[in-house]
Amino acid sequence: MTVDIISFEKQYSKDFYELNKEWLETFFYVEPFDEEVLSNPDKYIINKGGHIFFAKLNDTIVGTVALMPMREKGLFELTKMAVSPNYRGYKIGQKLMQYCIDFAKSMRLPKLILYSNTKLENAIYIYRKYGFVEIPVEADSPYKRSNIKMELVF
Repeated sequence: MTVDIISFEKQYSKDFYELNKEWLETFFYVEPFDEEVLSNPDKYIINKGGHIFFAKLNDTIVGTVALMPMREKGLFELTKMAVSPNYRGYKIGQKLMQYCIDFAKSMRLPKLILYSNTKLENAIYIYRKYGFVEIPVEADSPYKRSNIKMELVF
């Protein structure tokens, strides 16, 4: 199974929305901030200097992830990672994560930030495996569901 990682193209906006919505509804719920970002990836991610990547298997988009600029200049949040339920367990999420890490290093970013929830034990395990460490969650976190914040310093 050869999975290619490709950059955002407008034609994949629907895939970005649907993959993330499915994931959120499976594990949590779609918060208003999620709905806004997922419905307008150009406005909230691409036009602000962010990046969205997709895992493509043959002609099918099977996963996605974004590097979204944060309020603090020069920082990016690793966010909106989702893999189609039919393709979970094939390490596609890890492939997307490694791609983002390599991409961030090539951009000479100082670090990546992510928000998650400790109920996602497998995800937290993978984040730690890739070198992310826990840091305090700020009081005005953009996500109600997040109870853990992590960073990977390069």
